[in-house]
Amino acid sequence: MKFLTARWSNLFLATYAVPPELLRPRVPPGLDLDTRDGLCFASLVGFDFLNTRVLGVPWPGFRNFPELNLRFYVRHGERRGVVFVREYVPPRFVAWAARTFYNEPYRAARMENVFKDKSATIRAEYRIQLYGKKHVLRVTADKPAVRPGPESVEHFFKEHEWGFGTTRRGKTMVYRVEHPVWDVYLVREWSVDVDWSALYGSEWAVMQNAQPYSTVFAIGSEVAVYTGKPL
Repeated sequence: MKFLTARWSNLFLATYAVPPELLRPRVPPGLDLDTRDGLCFASLVGFDFLNTRVLGVPWPGFRNFPELNLRFYVRHGERRGVVFVREYVPPRFVAWAARTFYNEPYRAARMENVFKDKSATIRAEYRIQLYGKKHVLRVTADKPAVRPGPESVEHFFKEHEWGFGTTRRGKTMVYRVEHPVWDVYLVREWSVDVDWSALYGSEWAVMQNAQPYSTVFAIGSEVAVYTGKPL
């Protein structure tokens, strides 16, 4: 059953090679870390949630909002998917409901996404303010958009049909995310100015001076998230 429908728009993924020991304690039971070139990865992802509906119902005041999340990559057999470390959104009710009813790691914060769409380029800033600190992701990319091949690094990080989580009883849940393959703008410039410890905990301080393995700026599309089931 479709639990949530929305449009995810202008997704910027800054992906980092991450020490496996940082991720293993967060891997839900029965899953393995997904790798590429022998490395494990996590992505900072900024985007816009638009026209959001839960069980087909639009909730006034909670339809359009930005999100910034940190996710890493796992595998269950042939199913490749993601697990979220933390997801930030501005509406406190959305964050509370996701934590309370679905045990998703949402938090509320002041946020703003700003876009400058010109004829040949598109520029985006994803801003979040938390604990007295400002954190900003920026990207400038060239138009028109292109479709990376299925073996490309862009495809590897942006296309995932499965999401995984853990219930409060420690059981693994799996849900399906449905959307068409995303085209991407070619990234020209980027910057990531965030305090990893402030956003994600002191153990993430090891990532403070890291450089991304990959940057991807995807157009996005309509999406459908199906009700989760035990693995």
